[in-house]
Amino acid sequence: MENAWKASSFQLNQSGLDSNTADAIINCRRAVNPDAEAYKLEKNGIQALIYHDEDYPARLREIPDYPPVLFLKGALLASDGMGFAVVGSRVPTTYGKQVTRELAGGIAQTGLTVISGLARGVDTIAHQAALEAGGRTIAVCATGLDIIYPASNHVLAEKISRQGAIVSEYPPGTRPRPEYFPRRNRIMSGLSLGVVVTEARHESGALITARLALDYNRDVFAVPGSIYSPNSLGTNALIGEGAKLVGSVNDILEEINLFPAIPLKKAVSIKPESRTEKLLVDALATEPLHIDEIVQNTGLPASEVSSTLAMMELKGWVKQVGVMCYALSRQENLNKKVK
Repeated sequence: MENAWKASSFQLNQSGLDSNTADAIINCRRAVNPDAEAYKLEKNGIQALIYHDEDYPARLREIPDYPPVLFLKGALLASDGMGFAVVGSRVPTTYGKQVTRELAGGIAQTGLTVISGLARGVDTIAHQAALEAGGRTIAVCATGLDIIYPASNHVLAEKISRQGAIVSEYPPGTRPRPEYFPRRNRIMSGLSLGVVVTEARHESGALITARLALDYNRDVFAVPGSIYSPNSLGTNALIGEGAKLVGSVNDILEEINLFPAIPLKKAVSIKPESRTEKLLVDALATEPLHIDEIVQNTGLPASEVSSTLAMMELKGWVKQVGVMCYALSRQENLNKKVK
């Protein structure tokens, strides 16, 4: 690479490059200082992996358009080759948030790595769920690793780099551009065993990731949703095209023949201890509900519902999956076969 960088226009031509390409390389050199670039990497704690380096992800190297250089903060492990990309809408519904949290958390609990794109919505939830489950997660960025986008995910990115890795094909200083995000999606697909789409509109960028996965001979999984929900049009269409329908983490594990070799953690047992808890469990049995709907459906006082939900959340029986929206922990359902 050093010889290529120092090569004259004549030498570049002799290597097989046409004159326009050789001239473009010569012009590019005038704007790039290798020592300054190396300093940026060192200053920001970023590694640069070349595709033939031993630490370069083996699974990513399998795709035809792998990035020749992969910038990295954190650590990539050989076990990360057993990972799944979890992607979806940037504005998920309450249902999409709940499904993403449970599937990503379940994947992480098995010891598999959760891969996503650090975007708002499903990506953010997937990374957070993996971290909360004590698992590994990899964030693939469409910017330089010194410029976290969205900025609101800066703290999350730091946590990911300590419990996994953040990676990018773009050098430090690269700001976000619209065309970088679709290109980023091929890296998510390339790093993974398969792609799980939890919720997506008909023209969602998550569908690009899924279709790239098919091109790379990866498995594609999709979560079904209401035919009336715009956020489920994309996932329902994927299922119609042959994506594997996912109702629980077990569906993913069985498809790749990892079940039950890697058991999920012990399920939370929900045993109502009062009439109020029983009414709340019944109310939340089928779908997440806003606290106002719970009050209306149960006929209980709002103060009693609020205080009981707070206690049930501490017990791990319910989760907040949106602003004042609650859902039962589905972990018990996910673990039925493990028992």
